Amino acid sequence: MKRLKRDRLQRALSRGYQAGITGRSKEKCPYQSLKARGYWLGGWRQAMEDRTVVVT
Repeated sequence: MKRLKRDRLQRALSRGYQAGITGRSKEKCPYQSLKARGYWLGGWRQAMEDRTVVVT
């Protein structure tokens, strides 16, 4: 049985979240396409919110 690849935009969101949790800057976004960049930044923003909830 073939394995299905995850959606590229979902992967961008997940990678953005991981970057945010580890404290990377949003300027380090590796995506050039506007849509994928938006998903990456969305994940990054969510991680930043989650980090502030955990810290306080």
